[in-house]
Amino acid sequence: MAPGTLHMNKPVIDMEGSVRALYWSDDRLSVLDQRVLPDQICYEVFDTVEGVAEAIRSMRVRGAPAIGIAAAFGVVLAARQRYRENPQEWRLAIMDDIRCLAESRPTAVNLFWALGEMQGCFDGITGDPEPALLKHATAIHEQDVQANLRMGELGSAVLSDASGVLTHCNAGALATGGYGTALGVIRSGYRKGIEHVFATETRPWNQGARLTVWEFHQDRIPVTMVADSAAASLMATGQVQWVVVGADRITANGDVANKIGTYSLAVLARHHGVRFMVVAPTSTIDRELESGRDIVIEEREQSELLPQYYLDNDSCVEAWNPVFDTTPANLIDAIVTEKGVVHDPDQEGMQRLFDA
Repeated sequence: MAPGTLHMNKPVIDMEGSVRALYWSDDRLSVLDQRVLPDQICYEVFDTVEGVAEAIRSMRVRGAPAIGIAAAFGVVLAARQRYRENPQEWRLAIMDDIRCLAESRPTAVNLFWALGEMQGCFDGITGDPEPALLKHATAIHEQDVQANLRMGELGSAVLSDASGVLTHCNAGALATGGYGTALGVIRSGYRKGIEHVFATETRPWNQGARLTVWEFHQDRIPVTMVADSAAASLMATGQVQWVVVGADRITANGDVANKIGTYSLAVLARHHGVRFMVVAPTSTIDRELESGRDIVIEEREQSELLPQYYLDNDSCVEAWNPVFDTTPANLIDAIVTEKGVVHDPDQEGMQRLFDA
């Protein structure tokens, strides 16, 4: 069955009052197509693992935690199909589906973490694998929401002296199971007294302009959008005390891969005396990578940057389109996780999160 499309006039809201980027219902996965926000609110329904992999690859669903959650439900759909085809050999057959999901986006470590979590359930399953795997995927989703709420409280306490914050890209409910990482901290901080929220437009996909400010609008949190190139001038005015961002991968020493432009914001923040916070669940920490030099950075098509005129075969114009960059740990003042806050992160500080 091909994916069906449901057009809705307003987004589905979760119990915490934030937008649901994806949810399981009627034995299928519904995904809010983030490519068409805010002009259209469109949930697509997937009942095959191939459809879920394409939803991740095409950025219908995006944000490291949300990608991991989608992949977990993708494994459920794959197991259903493989068990129907051959009840004795489903574990072997499903490995092709897991590879398909793993290849959909290479940078977000949550994808591989979620796939590993789901595979860890295989050995204990007898009979139909769908009920056990669905229970585990649902738990991954619910645990992400609870982690975000916890990070919101921890991070907002660190921001207690801030009146203005700047965020980049979208690390909100749309990028997670709900509530958000960086935006979760800002949501909680706004309730405690943050007065000014700024968001970059975040080229070239405009996740800030299309998604982040839309989320704040849904919550009725006043927000001012700025062009990416205006960030330095904004910091120079003194209106911003913290930059708060999410992460797609954090290495053992605290280096952070996040949306392209994060690194430049960290450099600008250090120059202007603005502090820099990264908010992400511990599932985003890849302890097998020693530093940011080891992170594979995804590059996307030139067409996302270049007008069609320059895409002709005889054009001498090219585009370099990395989706992420790496911010060194020495430019980061705090990494907030559900297990605690690491100030001035380094390898020792990051390891303490897992020793507690």
